[in-house]
Amino acid sequence: MYELCKNLGGWLTSGAQWSGSDGIAHRLAEHLQYSLLATLIAAAIGLPLGLLIGHTGRGAFLAINLASFGRALPTVGLVVLVFLAGGLSMLPVYVALVALAVPSIVTNTHAGMTAVDPDVKDAARGQGMRGHQVLLQVEFPLALPLIMTGLRLALIQVVATATIAAYVSFGGLGRYVFDGLAQRDLVQVLGGAVLVAAVAVALDLGLSGLQRLLFLPHSRLRSSGGTPTRTA
Repeated sequence: MYELCKNLGGWLTSGAQWSGSDGIAHRLAEHLQYSLLATLIAAAIGLPLGLLIGHTGRGAFLAINLASFGRALPTVGLVVLVFLAGGLSMLPVYVALVALAVPSIVTNTHAGMTAVDPDVKDAARGQGMRGHQVLLQVEFPLALPLIMTGLRLALIQVVATATIAAYVSFGGLGRYVFDGLAQRDLVQVLGGAVLVAAVAVALDLGLSGLQRLLFLPHSRLRSSGGTPTRTA
């Protein structure tokens, strides 16, 4: 075990391992590209859907169940299915990653919208706000902490699963896992797994810190029981 950890440390810290098209820096950039693009596409799909069903209260049962179905889909199986239908490209990988990310975004967005106090929405309508104004100026800001949590969970899930790009001969940190398995190189396999875990943990910590920073004034206001004042 000690020898394995020593070899792993040498593999991770070797200068040669970080340079070139097969180096860690290049594979890390590929992995982040796959993950961020898939999460952005999922957000473009899941956020409007979650906001719509949360605002109108219509279609919630269908949307949530479809989201749960998407979460239950076997990711590798979906990659293979789209790969057989569409050929060798990144499309199967993105389809699988987006299908994985959408459920967390939809469910958390819907949960955030439904958690908004109905009295607050009624008060906004009583002040003459139209439906879209209530959505954008009242419901969305109040639901934003849960929406951010959904985006954070989706991104971490995608980062952890983006190794499947190597399954259809593309790059990313999964390249080390699949190549290491093919070559029976345990150090390379562990190195790839450690890098993926480190990226996921780093992004999780960074996003959770950003989320706390963004909503710290609101949490202090709620804990103090105060209300914002308006100055002339």
